[in-house]
Amino acid sequence: MSEQTTEMTPTVEVNYADKIPNNVNLSDDRRLQRAMEKWQPEFIDWWKSMGPDGFQDAEVYLRTAVGADPKGWAVFDYVKMPEYRWGILLAPKEEGRVIPFGKHKGEPVWQEVPGEYRSMLKRLLVIQGDTEPASVEQQRYLGKTCPSLYDLRNLFQVNVEEGRHLWAMAYLLQKYFGKDGREEAEALLNRRSGDEDKPRILGAFNEKTPDWLSFFMFTFFTDRDGKMQLESLAQSGFDPLARTCRFMLTEEAHHMFVGESGVGRVIRRTLEKMKEAGITDPNEVDKVRALGGVDLPALQRKVNFHFSVTLDLFGAEVSTNAANAFNAGIKGRYREDRLEDDHQLLNETYPVLRGVDGKLVEVEEPALNAINARLLDDYIKDASAGVNRWNKIFDEFGIDFQITVPHKAFNRRVGEFAEMHVDVAGNVMSEAEWNAQAANWLPSQADEDYLLSLMKPVTEKGQYADWIAPPKVGIDKKPGDFEYVTIES
Repeated sequence: MSEQTTEMTPTVEVNYADKIPNNVNLSDDRRLQRAMEKWQPEFIDWWKSMGPDGFQDAEVYLRTAVGADPKGWAVFDYVKMPEYRWGILLAPKEEGRVIPFGKHKGEPVWQEVPGEYRSMLKRLLVIQGDTEPASVEQQRYLGKTCPSLYDLRNLFQVNVEEGRHLWAMAYLLQKYFGKDGREEAEALLNRRSGDEDKPRILGAFNEKTPDWLSFFMFTFFTDRDGKMQLESLAQSGFDPLARTCRFMLTEEAHHMFVGESGVGRVIRRTLEKMKEAGITDPNEVDKVRALGGVDLPALQRKVNFHFSVTLDLFGAEVSTNAANAFNAGIKGRYREDRLEDDHQLLNETYPVLRGVDGKLVEVEEPALNAINARLLDDYIKDASAGVNRWNKIFDEFGIDFQITVPHKAFNRRVGEFAEMHVDVAGNVMSEAEWNAQAANWLPSQADEDYLLSLMKPVTEKGQYADWIAPPKVGIDKKPGDFEYVTIES
């Protein structure tokens, strides 16, 4: 897993002479161009007021898209973030593409919004679009406690790409939904993460990201939900949405790299400290904390929290809304094009774990109604594979410890298990029993306070905070002492 640069020529050219870089012939649509040019300064105002705090004038070694082809999509250079070349980029159009699922399967894909699906499509775009600025807002203050310039640069790369993903949804809304779309695009800039009066739409995007371990967990777990959702939307019969999401997935991969490698580096540094001190028992928390390391039980509790909160983003496991979106050809399943069935699911079933009379029971549900349940299962498999890669580090150091993902019913607020109390192993219990043991499974205030105590900024070239190991390779193959962010003193 690494972020690579490439010098291959993109097959879909981006017009960088335009005020708004794009490969959608924006200059040919004067009404849309005016709308986007009106939205652009509002976006910049939002970025300056809610984007990375204290670093608007910093020169950052960022990757910028130069085309939509996966083999030629980026160039690295220093740039101030407010001057980043955000734009509108769609993956190349596939001639002859047909709708791959639902009742319209086999029909030509839509280049315009079908009237009967207008509301459904708009809602999907708004929800997806709302998550992009939300995560930037959640991470606004992290730069002030960065563990290195390398990590600071990665944070900012994630931030500017979330900003570009916001541009992608704002473009679709304003091009295809008229006045309603323009109003929704403006609303994306007006909601605020965690705001009591105008919060972001999904709960996980109103949580705080107070420390860098939380950031790494967020990019590993929550951005992985983004990957799953984008993969499903990339199958859409509405071709502009499918093409937009295919390109967004190229960028989303880096976000998960930041999370997976970040947590892995935290684990490695903790194990290095334990080895140096002769500590073999991961439960000797006080000794590990005395060394300034992130103890493994606290790390497990952070995994439990971020994993369970992310599962809520998938909505109800059995959902008529998801069924309707699939049947309409609007949103498919994860990697729909690789599945071997009729892609209509009229007579198929899918096993769904449900809460029935206070018990967890697996029930065969119509597959059409279990679209969300299947996507959730696909997510758990994907996330678990990443967790298993972390566990190889313990094997390398000979430490008897394994990180696990909790049961899918643990700590849920949305869906089948929202009213149940289930422990990390899947045991149903009373509310009183759960409350008595919750501190064993979820981060405590003491955990959070300790993590915050470690968050001291390190901004010298080639230096890293003592609680995290350096990366194995630099971004764009740069040397270890490369100045990824130039900060004026």
